[in-house]
Amino acid sequence: MSRLADNLVHIRRRITEAAERSGRSAESVSLVAVTKSVAVEQTRELALAGCLDLGEGRPQELWSKAPALADLEVRWHLIGHLQRNKVDRTLPLVSMIHSVDSLRLLRAIDTAAAALGRTMPVLLEVNISGDAAKHGFSPAEMPERLAEAAACTHVQIRGLMAMAGLDGDADRARRDFRNLRELCDRLRDLPGGAGLGELSMGMSGDFEAAVEEGATIVRIGSALFEGIGA
Repeated sequence: MSRLADNLVHIRRRITEAAERSGRSAESVSLVAVTKSVAVEQTRELALAGCLDLGEGRPQELWSKAPALADLEVRWHLIGHLQRNKVDRTLPLVSMIHSVDSLRLLRAIDTAAAALGRTMPVLLEVNISGDAAKHGFSPAEMPERLAEAAACTHVQIRGLMAMAGLDGDADRARRDFRNLRELCDRLRDLPGGAGLGELSMGMSGDFEAAVEEGATIVRIGSALFEGIGA
């Protein structure tokens, strides 16, 4: 077994154990492997090892990497900031966009999806930590924004996405994850909120806490590629 495949097995075991600690099944949590700045060859090796949900933070990197792996059944996720002028080129390549951080972007995705004759699954990015450097809706504005999003007919709002605070404190990260889950629970009872089933939260340094707090998707990069040369 290659080091990369071994790392994948280890990460999946940790996800399973975290899920079981919170009374959930491993099947309730999806792993999206973050391949930002990872070579195509290593990305291919990861997909061949059985990890077919891959996440890119930069649209330009997705544009080059997706065609190179078109022979594999990869499900691409756009997890980083997306500018509206990059929507048309990005949409045909992805199965989900995690980082919808404004109504203007959501409407641009809706228009592009309509032109493609498809419905695009998206997650609304929430700045749950309140960090000024982060993108996303504020928690307070989410009820109003969710209601306004209902006018978009070619997007399917599947849930919320967030990152923990930048200070790296484990207790703070857990609190941020819990706050996102509780926000999602409240939003489900509001207009437009019934379909909010996904919580994309947790990365290499904090994904176990995220799973314990209710994550259904974790986005893991560096832990998967530990010990592997560029």
